[in-house]
Amino acid sequence: MDFELKWQGHTLNLHRKTLVMGVLNVTPDSFSDGGLFLDPGRAVEHGLEMARDGAHIIDVGGESTRPYAEKLSSTEEIDRVIPVIQALTRELSIPISIDTIKSQVAMEAMDAGASIINDISALHFDPEMGAFAAKAEVPIILMHMKGNPENMQDNPVYDDVVGEVLDFLKHSMDRYVALGIRKDLIVVDPGIGFGKTFSHNLEILRSLDRFRALERPILVGSSNKAFIGHILGRKPHERDTGSMAAAAASVMNGAHIIRVHNVKKAVETVKIIDAIKYG
Repeated sequence: MDFELKWQGHTLNLHRKTLVMGVLNVTPDSFSDGGLFLDPGRAVEHGLEMARDGAHIIDVGGESTRPYAEKLSSTEEIDRVIPVIQALTRELSIPISIDTIKSQVAMEAMDAGASIINDISALHFDPEMGAFAAKAEVPIILMHMKGNPENMQDNPVYDDVVGEVLDFLKHSMDRYVALGIRKDLIVVDPGIGFGKTFSHNLEILRSLDRFRALERPILVGSSNKAFIGHILGRKPHERDTGSMAAAAASVMNGAHIIRVHNVKKAVETVKIIDAIKYG
């Protein structure tokens, strides 16, 4: 299934091509790279490097969403991300996404030049986010999470993890389309590692083709996640090989966008997988 996202001078063509979203955490405590890019200058340089390495989107986040992460105020989050977004949009033509659950942060980010909203709560945590997203008319990434970052890994239980995640995303899409969000700008994310056990994550990746029923682009963010460390016995910063294997499996099973920390390796990985899939 082919998709094209067009908005405000941007076009992301997903026809026979997997897109790579580079992760830029402007945080002191993210599970994989916390503290590495808290300094705005270092963050901007890393974002530019990811663009040079072939990223199609740069995803900027100021609040850690790792398991048991503490909440951050909107003001603190804005202070972290806005200088970085402003600097990147001056230098880059590729779209910048804001990874946030707060409408105030999303508003400030849009004003600063961001043009995608990546919300791990699927717009559910902030009652103002849905209305703002509809008004902004930018792509919205709706992700499934069971619970919230403070408790999502406290024994998550499903009767049918794939079916339940699918139902959640379907109902979320219907809810926000009714609110005025354009369906053609929605991207869905099954939320690997967000309220899922080791076996849940693997089952979702194995069954990713079922999410094609939503008829929207599928984003997968498995990079450096704990299930990879569980298999390989590696720390987060040592999981590049496992992350590329998970990315390859995701693309083979139907992912249109992969969210990664190592853009250079991911771009090469998806080129090979796309060639195998499409010739």
